[in-house]
Amino acid sequence: MQGYKSIAGMLVLLVLFIFQANVFCQFNDYSTKIGLQFNGLLSDTEFDKDLKPDNADFKFSYLGRLFLRFELGTPILEGEVGAGYGSLAGVDFTNAEWKTSLIPIDFRLILSPFDMKGWNPYGFAGGGVLNFTVETRPVSPSPNTTDLKDEGWVGFVPVGLGIEFALSDNLLLDISGGYSLAFDDNLNYYNNRDAYSDPEDNDGYYMAGIGLTLVSGLDSDADGDGLLKSEENELGTDPNNPDTDGDGLNDGVEVRTYFTNPLNPDSDSDGLTDGSEVLTHRTDPLNADSDGDGLNDGAEVNTHKTDPLNPDSDGDKLTDGDEVMKYKTDPLDADTDNGTVNDGIEVNRKTDPLNPDDDVVKIEVPIVLEGITFETNKSDITPESEKTLMSALKTLQTHTDIVVEISGHTDDVGKNAYNQKLSERRAESVKAWLVIRGIKADRIITVGYGEERPRVTNDSDSNRRLNRRIEFKRIK
Repeated sequence: MQGYKSIAGMLVLLVLFIFQANVFCQFNDYSTKIGLQFNGLLSDTEFDKDLKPDNADFKFSYLGRLFLRFELGTPILEGEVGAGYGSLAGVDFTNAEWKTSLIPIDFRLILSPFDMKGWNPYGFAGGGVLNFTVETRPVSPSPNTTDLKDEGWVGFVPVGLGIEFALSDNLLLDISGGYSLAFDDNLNYYNNRDAYSDPEDNDGYYMAGIGLTLVSGLDSDADGDGLLKSEENELGTDPNNPDTDGDGLNDGVEVRTYFTNPLNPDSDSDGLTDGSEVLTHRTDPLNADSDGDGLNDGAEVNTHKTDPLNPDSDGDKLTDGDEVMKYKTDPLDADTDNGTVNDGIEVNRKTDPLNPDDDVVKIEVPIVLEGITFETNKSDITPESEKTLMSALKTLQTHTDIVVEISGHTDDVGKNAYNQKLSERRAESVKAWLVIRGIKADRIITVGYGEERPRVTNDSDSNRRLNRRIEFKRIK
């Protein structure tokens, strides 16, 4: 009866073990385990219970056991086939020694539900057959001689707990303890079934063992992400989930190919997952601003709909970042104000890219540059003319894409041929003034009209003065 109480206690512990367990085991995902155990045994027979003498000598008992362990379709449950050889010894009521050789063959279920690093607690329970041979019989006579035998095969049930410690990737230290109950009362060649009313008072033994286990495939890649279990443990990723952070890239690709963080779905914090950057947008998952335009990739994709791989999505010579943050223009429209001049040109010539009115220089009709005067019969520009010329210079500097015509005009005083040449020289003088200040010569066409195109009639000095002029006109 005592043996069954021991089994009941062990089973209670095993049930508690199951219900308090985590989901995965640290020592799972292997091919096979081959182990060798050495157990010290303590007999549990009639001589060791209520009738044990107070001065009994301890007798050494042992069991060597070899086993093969394998998974049963789930990381937390294993099967184990084992066999061993040992000797069970004790003393009878007179303190005389008895000894029995044992050959157990059994199958065990191993439950290892805890996910621990470096060590693995487990519980076991099983059943098998036990061959026993009584080598030294006790002095105390058995009360039941009818069923008494000194050898044979009997069924038995082992239960217990153990811990595996990782000594290396493929070598474990195993420490275990438990109880084995035989379905027979002859292990000590003393059968008291007729002497007591309880027929279940069978023999058994306690065991405490230590051993070494060789492991094949312990450091495997159960989730197929390209990382071994030891690497995942080191990184903190889930060895049973190929994409721990759920970003669309498996852990192995993140670690080995892109060097991203497999625990952070957005390694560069740009608002895009690493997976979408690599697989969809082709951006750099380690650089928040792949094209270096001043906008991070997430803002380009999600907010502005610009191209995160092109710093100038609309091709207007302004970066998307400058358009959004500095000029407030549309990074997807090269001419935000629809004034026919793109935003980049407007910014460079210092016009407003948000105002269409300043896009085109409306000087397709001649404009008289009032204030430009010349010495009589000369083409030299007087100092007081520079103020007016500065206005023309600014226009050409601002609108770098236009070509202008500068024409010279005279009054009717003097010969017509002379006036023609004088008007040409005066137009050339204005061009030379502008070219010296940085305007390209090919942007200015000069022409002299002499006295042929008067503004007013040449019938007074004041009218003649109006006809001596320089005109400015855009021709391209």
